[in-house]
This record gives sequence, structure tokens and C-alpha cells, in this order.
Amino acid sequence: MHYSSHRIYLASRSPRRRELLHQIGVPFDTLLFRAPPREDEDVCEDVLPGEAVEAYVVRVARAKAQGGVERVAARRLQRQPVLSADTTLELDGTIIGKPESPAHAEDILSRLSGRDHQVLTAVALAHQDRVEHRLNQSVVHFRALSHTEIKRYVAGGEPMDKAGAYGIQGFAATFIADIKGSYTGIMGLPLFETAELLRHFKLLDN
Repeated sequence: MHYSSHRIYLASRSPRRRELLHQIGVPFDTLLFRAPPREDEDVCEDVLPGEAVEAYVVRVARAKAQGGVERVAARRLQRQPVLSADTTLELDGTIIGKPESPAHAEDILSRLSGRDHQVLTAVALAHQDRVEHRLNQSVVHFRALSHTEIKRYVAGGEPMDKAGAYGIQGFAATFIADIKGSYTGIMGLPLFETAELLRHFKLLDN
């Protein structure tokens, strides 16, 4: 069932974001950027000096949406709005992205063990010369994790492409004692804010 008669592009490789868009009945085509290590220069995911976590995640999401519009034009694709999102974690004032190695994933999970951390997901929508965004912030509390279960979880491979080295929709759900905020925001695409943006652009049927 489609709740939107307007087709969009999703500028993301994430299967979780595709699943969530399907959940709310939005028809879309996937628009791919270069994958690491050959990343596109106009979508810099490096943290800038002194950049606050909120500013960082919004900047990256908006750059992906704007970059998507430019790629649609350059590739001579059907003109459609471009939706993008970016998710990051914050702990003790530090931005935590995706792990660079299994050892890095273990280190991140050890730091999250037994503590609260903040998950921020910015979602952006670009169409023609217009870009809008929304920001979702949630708090996640991990129970205390043993060194053995962290190593076992990392060995399974699930953490490696995910901000904060875990996915709430996977086995890591057993680590989470409490959340305050949006489950779908923690997954990577906050559906309340996404629907709000789509309605703002008159792309979602009421």
C-alpha cells in the first residue's frame, strides 16, 4: 500500500532506511554515492574542528540531499525529490560514528556499556533549489556488557556498518535497557520527522 503518490530518491545504502520507507508506503528509487574509501568530496563526513554534534549530523544529511539533487541532474535521471539521513552518537561530548575496525567496535561498545548515550539522526529533503531538514534526538541506556559478549557480538559482524557499533534492530536489542525518544530514529530514519518533511513538501497524502 502506498500512502504517497509521489516517487522520491533515497540517497542511502542502508537497508534499514529502505525498510522504514516501505513501512510508511513511500515509493522510492535508491540513489547511490561512492562507498568508502572513495567517498565523494562534496559529502564530507569528517568532523570539523569544534563542530557540535547537532551541527555535524545536520550538515552531513543536508549535504547528502543536495548532493543527490546534483547527481540526479548530472546523470540525467528522472527529476524527483531526494531524501537523505545521517545518524551519529554522542557520549561525553564526543561524536561516535561507525567503527573503523573490529578492535575499534569493541572499544566503542566498552565505552557505551552501563551508560546513557545520545543518538542523533538528521533527515533532509531536497527538491530543485530547496533543502529542508528535521533533527531527532534520543537517549539510549545500555546495561553493563561483559568483555566476552562484546567480543562475540563484534565477531558476528553486525556492528561494522553502524554508527555506535550496534544496531537496535539486531542482537544489540538485548543490550538496551531503556530508550527515551524514537525507535526508528535510533534505527536511522525517524519516521515522525520524515513524514513531517514529506508533508511539508506535499509529498505525503494526508
